Amino acid sequence: MFGNLGNFTNLLKSAKDLQQNVAKLREELAARRFEASAGGDMVKATVDGRGTLMDIKIEPSALCDCELLEDMIKAAIGAAMSKSSESMKQDMAALTGGISLPGLTDFFAGG
Repeated sequence: MFGNLGNFTNLLKSAKDLQQNVAKLREELAARRFEASAGGDMVKATVDGRGTLMDIKIEPSALCDCELLEDMIKAAIGAAMSKSSESMKQDMAALTGGISLPGLTDFFAGG
């Protein structure tokens, strides 16, 4: 009659463990930093592990060409965000055992 109660208990424990691991990973992602540069290091962008822009540095010599500067800023931020995203995907795969859970990336990125 109660033969499947053990399975339910295990499921609840697994869900609680996953919830704790997710909370820990969210904290770790917020603390990580990923840097990328463009234009021979004329522009450097830093994002956190959730993809939030944390810092941008621009060499004064890059200020003479506005269009080029805009392109370098976009390139540096895009590259830093790609590094952050790849790291997050690897962490999520490790956390979920490779199982894709819809919406999980948005949850981590959302803060």
